Amino acid sequence: MRALLCLLLCLSLPLAAAPRVVSLAPSMTDSVLELGAGELLVGVLDGAERPPQLAALPSLGRYGQLDMERLLSLRPDLVLVWPGSIPDAQLARLRDFGIALYIAEPRRLDDIATQLAALGERLGRAERGRALAAEFRSRLAALRRTYARQRPLRLFYQVWDHPLYTLGGPQVVSDALQVCGARNLFADLDLAAPQVSMETVLARDPEVILAADAGQLADWRAMTQLSATRLGQLWVLPDRNLERPSYAMLAATEKLCRLLANARPGEP
Repeated sequence: MRALLCLLLCLSLPLAAAPRVVSLAPSMTDSVLELGAGELLVGVLDGAERPPQLAALPSLGRYGQLDMERLLSLRPDLVLVWPGSIPDAQLARLRDFGIALYIAEPRRLDDIATQLAALGERLGRAERGRALAAEFRSRLAALRRTYARQRPLRLFYQVWDHPLYTLGGPQVVSDALQVCGARNLFADLDLAAPQVSMETVLARDPEVILAADAGQLADWRAMTQLSATRLGQLWVLPDRNLERPSYAMLAATEKLCRLLANARPGEP
């Protein structure tokens, strides 16, 4: 009976803060900072420009190229992982070493709210995590109500131009597009970042094309048979945080929704 009472009490206690944290994805690093726990970070995997307050932190390599020995030398208590940020073999090694892992792979925007609350618990910022999650869900619900369309826009999300890459259905960006009244032209593909042909894009005839910069849209400007070209809807992504699933992705989604609200539909 005493043992059972002890177990129940232990389960009811909040998780202790992890004093030494390593982040292996920029979006996870962003989430740690949003939770006000940046001082717990002891190393990061680089893949984008770092926030200024983390400039002095040790680098553990770049996206997809983890320096395992350096990571182990930091003796982390918790490693934050995004699937694909490190090779599967290295992820297996981390498991073998017995290091606590938090693996995040949000497929929908609602998953980001859940992630913020869970990370808050792990990092000793439970109250902050719950508050961010609640605010995220409230603002997201408002976006869904405001920007829904009876017929979603056909949208091609261009990740790269030569060769031509896009995002598949599993990506959380697909959900952001849906929130804003659009449909990912290649949501039927299960790959996270599939390579597609220009002919396939033409056949599916997007009404909007989004790219990282204006130069990546150059090839489409001469294709007047394309609805997006005829409608003048070859647009640059309004905020790169749309590709970094953290609390900041919500503001990026709001910008996207405002942009797409101006889009005209083509032929069904």
